[in-house]
Amino acid sequence: MKTHTEYLWFETKTRKELVRITPQLDEILKRSGVKDGMLLVSAMHITAGIIVNDDESGLHRDIMEWLEKVAPVDPNYAHHRTGEDNGDAHLKRITVHHQALIPVTDGRLDLGPWEQCFYAEFDGRRRKRVVVKVMGV
Repeated sequence: MKTHTEYLWFETKTRKELVRITPQLDEILKRSGVKDGMLLVSAMHITAGIIVNDDESGLHRDIMEWLEKVAPVDPNYAHHRTGEDNGDAHLKRITVHHQALIPVTDGRLDLGPWEQCFYAEFDGRRRKRVVVKVMGV
């Protein structure tokens, strides 16, 4: 078995944003030489996550609006008594999770017909990274 690791860096223009990263993952997979295995993509920051879903702008708005209902911006979070203002971002990350494991078959990401992978930022406008680890043969 071989492994290959690369990092993606992000600095979003807005505090909350979904960034499609499937093309970058495809390129990393090609560089890895893995034909059969798994690709792990993991946000390395406590206020960001990884989502696999449809690349449709209405759905993106729905996701962000739903997350706002689940974990709204609220000045009363206990976390804010530490001097922070991003309690909602931490809760949103828990809701979407921090990573995804994508199967690799015949040297391709084995995603469904409409599936794409997204970096989900909930406290952006600063530099953050994602680790991509490909494992297989």
